[in-house]
Amino acid sequence: MKRLHTNQKRMLELLLKNQAYPLSIREIQEALSISSTSVVAHHLKQLERKGYLSRDPANPRDYKIIADPDDSDIFYANVYGMAQCGPNGTILDGHPLERLPFAKRLITFPLEQVFIVAAKGDSMEPKIKERDLVVAKMQSGADTGSIIVGVHNSKVLIKQYHITKEGIILTSYNPKYAPIRVVREEDLIIEGIVKSVISYA
Repeated sequence: MKRLHTNQKRMLELLLKNQAYPLSIREIQEALSISSTSVVAHHLKQLERKGYLSRDPANPRDYKIIADPDDSDIFYANVYGMAQCGPNGTILDGHPLERLPFAKRLITFPLEQVFIVAAKGDSMEPKIKERDLVVAKMQSGADTGSIIVGVHNSKVLIKQYHITKEGIILTSYNPKYAPIRVVREEDLIIEGIVKSVISYA
C-alpha cells in the first residue's frame, strides 16, 4: 500500500469508526476540522487511488473500506439487508447496514466487487439459512446453475438461476417453494453471484 498523508490517515480512521453510519463529505470536514469540502473530496479520491477505499460515484455515502492503514491484510465489505433496496430498485444503491472486516486472502476476485447480503427466510435451506451472511461478487449476468442475488419485481431474492427453453427460471433449494418464472428479462436485476456463505449458527 502507498503511504498516506496525515489527513488521509485521519480520514480513514474516522470512516472506520463510523462504518455503521456512513458520513457525508460535509460531516467528514466538520469532524476533522478540514478547511473545505473540496479538500475532503480530494483526499477521498487519493484514498481510492491508493487502494484503501472504493466509492460509489452515484452515492457519496456508499463507500467500501478496502484496507485498514494499520493492517494491510484486511479489507472491509459492505453488508446489505435482504429487505433493503435502493431508490432504483436494486440492493447496491441503498445504504449498507454495516461493514465487516475480511482477510484479503479469503477473496479470490477483485475486492471492489465484494458485497454481502444477510439472508432472510428458509427458501435456500439447507445450504443458506436465515441470517447467514452471503458473500457475493458484483456482476449483472449469470450462467445457468449459478446462485444469484437479484431483484425480481422489486423483491430481493437469493435463488438458483436457470436458462431454459421456456425462459429464465429461479429455483429454491427448499422443495416447499415453487420455481419462479421470469416473464420478462427486464423484471430481473442480477446484482451478483454467490461465492460463499458464512453460517450464522
